[in-house]
Amino acid sequence: MAKNCLHITNGSHLTNYLRELNFKEDIFTWQEMLCEGPTIAHINSKAFFYTRVRFLKAYYDIEVDNKEFRTELSMLDNIDEYSEINLWFEYDLFCHINLLGVINLLHQKEIDKPLYLICSGRVKGEKNFKALSELSPEQLKTHYSEKVLLTKEDIDLAIMLWRTYCGKDHNILKPYIVTKSNFKYMGSCLKAHLKRFPDQKSGLGALETNALKIIKENKVKSENHLLGYCLNYQGYYGYSDMQLARMIKSLSIFYDISEEGLSLNRKGHEALLKQHNFAAEINNHMDYGGVKRLDYQFSEEQNKLIKTVPNAN
Repeated sequence: MAKNCLHITNGSHLTNYLRELNFKEDIFTWQEMLCEGPTIAHINSKAFFYTRVRFLKAYYDIEVDNKEFRTELSMLDNIDEYSEINLWFEYDLFCHINLLGVINLLHQKEIDKPLYLICSGRVKGEKNFKALSELSPEQLKTHYSEKVLLTKEDIDLAIMLWRTYCGKDHNILKPYIVTKSNFKYMGSCLKAHLKRFPDQKSGLGALETNALKIIKENKVKSENHLLGYCLNYQGYYGYSDMQLARMIKSLSIFYDISEEGLSLNRKGHEALLKQHNFAAEINNHMDYGGVKRLDYQFSEEQNKLIKTVPNAN
């Protein structure tokens, strides 16, 4: 930690942990959730800021503190003070879309400093993937000592992926699922992203289908109990409790609540059996970057997104 570096973390929880571990350098805390809501390619713009402010308020009743945000961004105005930038992001989709955004922000501000990635995920001797804040102090420091220098090819890939995410054709992301890079979890995240769109037969995305399977296969006592299951068993998504609670609310048409707990109703069973397309009834009209979720569905047979029939040309 001798060099005068800038750390960029994906949230205040990790920032606080680094401070506890005596990381004394400047820390830029990136507090966004770019995996949901509209985005535009030019992050370093008022248009981008106000697009995100409107979304976060409308969907999650989050008030963005403009002064706090500007204070964080001001660290990038004195970039000559730093010899390198360390990017602390995790293995999941939530973090990886934020990571793409941060790399593009640095690119748009013409910041040319060595970028190092510290990414959690598989940990030797551990059964489950680990978030950075879940690592022991020794594990976290080991991750830091083994940080990976991003190459020009890595940065070019991040720029291209961000522009595509902000664009109208997310099938362009497909070939990059198998692209080799220092973003070793990027392929899994891109695959997970495409499966967030409604399934062509059931109308449910992968996370929604997973929630119904949890109800079917477990004794779920309450919606809050279901939230706990969804948080712990969501694969590469990395969604927060706030995001998953919103999703569970939209799925209430598929289950009944009694003293015994949650149980699938007829619609729930039909959805899992893919006997009917429920996309319109769920009506989850979330934007993913530059694409409206309900404008596309994921075809398992074709392994790609296809235009939803009412919007097809």
